[in-house]
Amino acid sequence: MGYTYYVGPELEYFYFKDSKGTETLDEGGYFDMVPLDAATDLRRETVLILDEMGIGVEYSHHEVAHSQHEIDMRYTDALTMADNVMTYRLVVKQVALQNGFYATFMPKPIFGINGSGMHVHQSLFKGGKNAFFDPNDKYNLSKVAKGFIAGLLKHAPEITLVCNQWVNSYKRLVSGYEAPVYLSWARRNRADLIRVPEYKPGKEVATRIEFRSPDPACNPYLAFSVMLAAGLEGIEKGYEPPEPVEENVYEMTDEERKKGNIGTLPASLYEAIQLCEKSQLVRKALGEHVFYAFIKNKKIEWDQYRIHVTEYETNRYLPIL
Repeated sequence: MGYTYYVGPELEYFYFKDSKGTETLDEGGYFDMVPLDAATDLRRETVLILDEMGIGVEYSHHEVAHSQHEIDMRYTDALTMADNVMTYRLVVKQVALQNGFYATFMPKPIFGINGSGMHVHQSLFKGGKNAFFDPNDKYNLSKVAKGFIAGLLKHAPEITLVCNQWVNSYKRLVSGYEAPVYLSWARRNRADLIRVPEYKPGKEVATRIEFRSPDPACNPYLAFSVMLAAGLEGIEKGYEPPEPVEENVYEMTDEERKKGNIGTLPASLYEAIQLCEKSQLVRKALGEHVFYAFIKNKKIEWDQYRIHVTEYETNRYLPIL
């Protein structure tokens, strides 16, 4: 279609004392600058190494949860970025190990606090121009951008298995922890699946959409492929997105969400497998060989999890049954 697909993922991760537990290195919060701690030094060292390797870094900051951090790479074309994501994860882990600690991209390592996401900012360019920008639209979004949003919203449930590919991924995708669950879009609301960052005059090239469900443990090559496939179908078939939902979708009642025709993402790996297995879009985007191998692999993982007796079950049932 003549577009170049640009992505800028934000990968969150945790630092722990070691790989055997979840003892944190700091008690900082979102964008905390003080106090300086071991984790701050680890992050700085990581950024410097990435820079030396030619991987541009835009931002680096503390995230919401204790010992949770984020380094954002400068956006580039999707294939280069998938390579960069693989390198980035390796560098983060290597720096932590060399300093006697452990870094993890596990989506939800600790119950009761925020998990780690990989919000993916994305846009299409054609001939040096941002195809998502329209100065005459009230949201500054072109027909192309709206079709892309509509395609992502329509196909989000079936591509979730690729963007959230582990049993643990679905412990993150629950209400109340800044992770999206509902199929909606908005400009300011971070509870929505798709957020459109506010347009700043003169910054047409920065017009983009942010897809918030993927987590940092996914395969970036496959994830970017299915997101692009969903968006392009929306453009090709002229899909129209619903009106943006600026009120908090978490606080709506089931009836209000039903009235607003707001669907949900799959709630478990099993549900995600069932939806993905029927998806012609994912099959076409990944190709027959990768598609069937991926589905088979995920079914094995679900079966292994399904028969496992967890600590929760032992604590819950052993004393009473």
